[in-house]
Amino acid sequence: MRVLLITQYFYPENNFRSTEMATELVKRGHSVDALVGIPNYPKGRYFEGYGIFKKRHEVLDGVNVYRTFQTPRGKGGWRLPINYFSFVIFACLRILFQFAWRKYDAVIVYEPSPVFQAIPAILYKKLRKAPIYFWIMDIWPDAMMSGGGIKNKRLLDSVAKVVRWIYNRCDRLMVCSKRMADSVVEQGDYRDKLLYFPNWSEDMKKGDLSYPLPEFVDGYRIMMIGNLGKSQNLDAVALLIKELSDLKDLKWYFVGDGSERGWLDNYIKENSLQDCAFTLGRFPYEAMPSMHQAADALILALRPGFKHLERIVPSRLQSYMSAGKPVLAMLGVGGKELIEEADCGYAVEPGNYMALADIIRNKVLKDKETFALKGQNGRAYFENNFTMNKCIDNLCEIIGAN
Repeated sequence: MRVLLITQYFYPENNFRSTEMATELVKRGHSVDALVGIPNYPKGRYFEGYGIFKKRHEVLDGVNVYRTFQTPRGKGGWRLPINYFSFVIFACLRILFQFAWRKYDAVIVYEPSPVFQAIPAILYKKLRKAPIYFWIMDIWPDAMMSGGGIKNKRLLDSVAKVVRWIYNRCDRLMVCSKRMADSVVEQGDYRDKLLYFPNWSEDMKKGDLSYPLPEFVDGYRIMMIGNLGKSQNLDAVALLIKELSDLKDLKWYFVGDGSERGWLDNYIKENSLQDCAFTLGRFPYEAMPSMHQAADALILALRPGFKHLERIVPSRLQSYMSAGKPVLAMLGVGGKELIEEADCGYAVEPGNYMALADIIRNKVLKDKETFALKGQNGRAYFENNFTMNKCIDNLCEIIGAN
């Protein structure tokens, strides 16, 4: 098959499945062109070696990569919407003047925010009638409220109309968690278009485990690995640490960076938690398998009060499960139900740090061996559901590329 992939995010930007999707389809004998942005995530500036006049077309592992102009996202604020819309405008121009003459059997849109990335695909469909497979990572306009703090009802209603316009023109709407389907259906009757297509994860148990790590303090290590932003509800995690600060054997580690890391550092200092809580900063991807294996348990949390966050399955949960480590979580139904189905740890409602503190105090630490076995359950579930090969097999079946 000839496949056109449209997304703002592609290699060398990390933590996105678009690159692996494209290269794996090529390995299976399909032809893939990728219409993507100039790489600038997450630092907000163009990557070294890339720019307006640099590497606008290249071939990566057999994938023809075409980088359309987009402004750098900067550090957020007014630069972010300009980044979003510049990609849409210039990608549409590329469709009109370059891709309209090419025949594709399928168009795949990979959509971490924003939802508007589907507009160039819709333009191509109007010109050449190719089906659109829209892989939804973020539910809009909900993501504007949970991630961007936007509350303007008129703006949210306007975006909701655009979302419905996009959904109406896509042939398949693929959601990465089962509960996300509820959010899509709230926008309209899209049941006939909906498909469950989960994220996959790199294998954090079979990777290179030789990466040199910092020296850890003796004790039971609970780690959070990944972005430290507003959505991660670090307020509740910090309160959890303080609530359990009397347990001297308990050590908390935060691996990663984000907008809330500075707040977390201040909280640890102001509450005299330096002996039990440590922020280690960002590490290269090569360190991740070793870092996951260094943990006794892995923790994640999402903010309460947002339907979008309550229904998603954070991609780091699948990474945690791949590592074979037990999980502690404060999540909505999307992630909580998965943890319960896999029996890979304990999950409570978002923000309910007292309930999780009780579980850690009276279940986890009193029987560490039994709790560790839940990590093996998560590993088995990962192998059956979230490996890249299984997910790409599923994708090929969806788009008729078997």
